[in-house]
Order: sequence, then structure tokens, then C-alpha cells
Amino acid sequence: MAQDMKALNLKAEEYASLTDKVIGEVKKVVVGNDDVLDKLMISLIAGGHTLLEGLPGLAKTLMIKTLSDTTHADFRRLQFTPDLLPSDILGTKIYNQKTATFSTKKGPVFSNFILADEINRAPPKVQSALLEAMQECQVTIAGETFPLPKPFLVLATQNPIETEGTYPLPEAQLDRFMFKIPVKYASLNDEKEIVRRMTSGVMPSAKKVIDIVKIIEMQKFCHSIYADEKVINYVTDIVNATRNPDVYGLDFTNFVAYGASPRASIWLTLGAKAHALMNGRAYVIPEDIKGIAPDVLRHRVLMTYEADAENIDSSYIINKVLNVVNVP
Repeated sequence: MAQDMKALNLKAEEYASLTDKVIGEVKKVVVGNDDVLDKLMISLIAGGHTLLEGLPGLAKTLMIKTLSDTTHADFRRLQFTPDLLPSDILGTKIYNQKTATFSTKKGPVFSNFILADEINRAPPKVQSALLEAMQECQVTIAGETFPLPKPFLVLATQNPIETEGTYPLPEAQLDRFMFKIPVKYASLNDEKEIVRRMTSGVMPSAKKVIDIVKIIEMQKFCHSIYADEKVINYVTDIVNATRNPDVYGLDFTNFVAYGASPRASIWLTLGAKAHALMNGRAYVIPEDIKGIAPDVLRHRVLMTYEADAENIDSSYIINKVLNVVNVP
């Protein structure tokens, strides 16, 4: 067992070095947002989708585009608009009059990286068109099912302050995102560096440093990382505390309408394994879970109207839970 763990740790260190190279290339273009970049890398390793939420101009699209530039993979940017149709994303059947047959024209979703830009600008039927693709990595067109290429990753952005011409994501859609990450303003020093880079007349670019085979290898290896039973108990206790706060001595029953779903437990565990891999470890420690818990739970803990009236959001609840649940 000790020899197996040593071999796994060596492999984890090798992959950690590769992820450092990827992030290093992204940082040639993107200034700041180190935590967001780490979470994007974790989502790639764990095979989970990510939703970035932030004001316009905070480099959400640039981060996602630059991450894809470091890989030898297909990338498609979908600009979501109110007049978009599901077939514009998934594809459709086309009738050929000469042969009297239908052929399938696949949509842009058949790519490795999908940037769903301003996803909340599309109507619910278009947003929901991604549900099967995100959960099962397949698409059904006119009754025929087609597998999506591997790896497959949806990275979406949305603006939290605009309400005109927008459609809030359905809860079923939100639950399929591994992370919901807030993107904040750059620090003063970072903004000075942004100005220098973007006004010099020389646009920086990222090199391709990882191929599809390596990404799939990392995703498979991520599942091999060891998570002790105590770690699993810690994960499930955190999620259960959002559903049954009174059991853990927390008094916010009136503020939480619904606790986190079982997907939260799954992504907390897989995300912690990916976090461990990025740190060159083949085993999970509680800090791996704490590091990603807010972004996994943020969109899965649904608040009541009373919480809104008291200006209490899910981040407040998550912090309380993490402070109360016993760490193994």
C-alpha cells in the first residue's frame, strides 16, 4: 500500500507540474484572478462545468479563451442572445431533396471547450438544451443520440446586475455546474499591469502546452486519488448541514429553502481530489475540501425571501457550516 501511494504521489507531482505550466501560460495573458484560474483548472481536471459571474470587462471570457489556447483541443464560443434557438447549439436534421433523405448537421456543441458567453441572455429552452450535454456528454437530435467528444467542458459567463433581456438559469441547469465563481475587480497594482499590457501595442499570447490525451489521463487519474472514509464523512456532513442545520446547532432554518443536492457531495469529493493533484498529492486532506466548498455550494443552497429581506446570502450560510462541522 505504501509503495502504491508513493507511485501515485510521483504521478500526482508530474501532473501538478503540467498544470503549473498551463496556468503559467494563462498568466502571460490574464493578470490577477489567481484563485479563479486555479478553480478553472480544477474543473478541467475533475471534468466539471463552471459558471463565472461578474461585471462586464473583468476578463471572464478572456480567461476561458486563454485556457483553451493552452490545449490542443477544439474550442467554440457561443454568444447567447434572446433570439437563439436550441438547434443553433445542438444541430438539426436537414432534408436532401435529391436523395429524399435526412442528414444530421451537428451544432457547435460538438467541441471540447464550449464558452457559453452571457448564458442568461438566452431563453430557458435554449439554456435547457445544454442539460443533456452537460450531464451525460451526449446530444439527442430528432430522436437520434450522438456522443460528445472527450474531454467536454462547458464554461459559462453571466452578468449579475442586468435584468433587462435576461432569463435566470433554471435550478436544474445551475445544479449541473460544478462551480459558480464570482469574478471581482482587479487590485490596483493588477489594473496598472492590465493597462500596460493592453496599451503597449503587443498583445500577449499563450502557447499550447497540453494535449487532449494528457487531459483525459489527468481526469482518469483524478478518480484514483485516495479519499479516506473520514474525508467522505466530512463532505457529507457539510452537505447535510445545509439541509438539516438544526442537527448541527445552526439556527438558520428560516433562511434556507433547500439545501445542497447530492451533486454537491460528488463535486466536493472530485474537486478536492483535483485540488490535491494540483498540489502534487495523491490523497485528499480537509483543506482541499475547504478550498473549494464555497464555489461548489454557492449556487446549490437556495435562500428564502426572508433571507433576501435580511440581506443574507448563501455565502454566509456556507461559512457558518464550515465553521461548525467538525474537521477530521
